[in-house]
Amino acid sequence: MINKEQIQKKLIQTIYPGFTKNIVELGFLKEITIKDAQITIELAIPSSAIEIENQLREEIIKRISTLGEYDIAVSITKPKIPRETSSHGKNILPNIQNFVMVSSGKGGVGKSTTTVNIAIALAQQGKRVGLLDVDIYGPNIPRMMGIDGVQPIFLGKNIKPIMAHNIQVMSIGSLVERGASLIWKGVMVTQAIEQMLEDILWDKLDILLFDMPPGTGDAQLTLAQSLPVTAGVCVTTPQKVALDDTIRSMDMFTQLHIPIVGLVENMSGFICPDSGKEYDIFGKGTTQPLADNYNTEILGEIPIEPAIREGGDSGLPITVLAPNCETSKRYQEIATKVWNAVLKVNEEGGVNNEEIQPTIF
Repeated sequence: MINKEQIQKKLIQTIYPGFTKNIVELGFLKEITIKDAQITIELAIPSSAIEIENQLREEIIKRISTLGEYDIAVSITKPKIPRETSSHGKNILPNIQNFVMVSSGKGGVGKSTTTVNIAIALAQQGKRVGLLDVDIYGPNIPRMMGIDGVQPIFLGKNIKPIMAHNIQVMSIGSLVERGASLIWKGVMVTQAIEQMLEDILWDKLDILLFDMPPGTGDAQLTLAQSLPVTAGVCVTTPQKVALDDTIRSMDMFTQLHIPIVGLVENMSGFICPDSGKEYDIFGKGTTQPLADNYNTEILGEIPIEPAIREGGDSGLPITVLAPNCETSKRYQEIATKVWNAVLKVNEEGGVNNEEIQPTIF
């Protein structure tokens, strides 16, 4: 008589499409049921793509069929296909299911570091992830992702994203001479972003994250008008001067009708590398009143840790460099919350943020 252990050994051989890990390792296997000659496999996958569902079902049935004559059923739970809600922008990238803007009211709060590590954590959880660096004046993503100096491949007027840490990545920093200053007016920034959106040959993605420039300006408005942005994430630090600017960033999301999934409080405490003890040298937990005011949540508190700086400088973000450390675990939790919030937006059309008419000058 066949047993669950035999079936699971076969399922361990089933690699999730586009990844190097199997469906058991990724945690997508939910249940194995055996009743007489009937075997039922239940999966929950992060992609709503029909081709992935069909590929997995076909491979699973083929592998388990080698164990004998059984009636095999594969039940696959998927997220709902996103609706064009949120910012109401036109969708010029229909092969990408969700768009998330990671923004901050001011520079220097760790927005790019946060974006990179959320992206990697999502990919480690089995999502097909893209990362677009929209910070025209300060593109740091190439260095942080370890692709500094790597030239993208041009196919006519189109550009293939650069693969790094199982993520499709593109940045203006990969398209201009290293160290070159871009002294552009607002209209040039708008045109550059529109051109990047149109010319990059993204594969099918479950989620595309945008590393936004700080502030509230042309880049944010261009994206909101070009795409149905699913949700926004705000990055801040505990200091009041940063929180003052974060209010402007959150107000921008509200005016553009982009649901705010939450706040990341960066540089929240300091983890001593010698003892592992955490000290609140810059304060901690000061963002909660702001989150309450905008009917959102604190996605996570990321401490200062030397490995974060080392990882960003070396092109091995901390979620890759030290995946089991406390900070990496917090990024994993943040990524899970972001994904769950994205699913909620697609399910309900929002995350209960107040909507007002935009005032755009």
